[in-house]
Amino acid sequence: MTHISLRRSLLVFAIANALTMACVSAQDVTVTPPSGGGFVLESGSLTVVGLPAAAQQGNSVCFNAVTGVVGPCAAGANVGPTGPTGPAGATGATGPAGVGSVGPTGATGAAGPAGPTGATGATGPTGAIGPGGVLAFADFFAMMPPDNAATVASGADVDFPQNGPESGTITRIGASSFNLAVIGTYQVLFEVSVAEAGQLILTLNGVDLANTVVGRATGTSEITGMALVTTTVINSILTVRNPAGNPTALTITPLAGGTRSVSAHLVITQIQ
Repeated sequence: MTHISLRRSLLVFAIANALTMACVSAQDVTVTPPSGGGFVLESGSLTVVGLPAAAQQGNSVCFNAVTGVVGPCAAGANVGPTGPTGPAGATGATGPAGVGSVGPTGATGAAGPAGPTGATGATGPTGAIGPGGVLAFADFFAMMPPDNAATVASGADVDFPQNGPESGTITRIGASSFNLAVIGTYQVLFEVSVAEAGQLILTLNGVDLANTVVGRATGTSEITGMALVTTTVINSILTVRNPAGNPTALTITPLAGGTRSVSAHLVITQIQ
């Protein structure tokens, strides 16, 4: 902005005139410089007496510290230094959960390596014996000749001195006696070729089992018997016997029906 200075005489005249008018009556004083001119105060200070009581306005007035020119404030001129950061405000309420579709399931990852083998657990209790099945078996036999060369007297036992297939706890005590080690039920099958009419019976621990007697009255056929025997004590002894009191000693027939040795068998099977 270019300023044109008023002549000192004009300024003095204007001020004097304003003061004179002020003394006459309280009126506004207006100084109107010529077109393109300005109002310059060469020295001293500028005081606006009624400014503190005047109505507040919306704009600021600034001056150039070098030239003294007064005018509207430049943008940012009234911005003071940044003040200290205020305290944090309270946390706001949680907003509502967003709505969205569930994404697809990812691919299954690769299987991890196998872990080390754990320690062997303690042995569990023995389970109950299941129904049916074979728990033990044994086949004892004789070949005539040479076995049973002598006749079997009344009250004597038939020899089965040779061992066939066996499994479990059924074992031999002697040529004619056999041990049933476990309490249970046994199926006993025997067959013996004899030359005379006669009978055979099973004994358990030396006692005749009356329901096991088999025999023949005439002819030359075998004496064959089968029975179920239940033991009540461990290590029971089983035999095949010519019953005591029978009058006839039995000849275990050699070479019966031909030229080859014939067999006699005692087959014991534990089924329970």
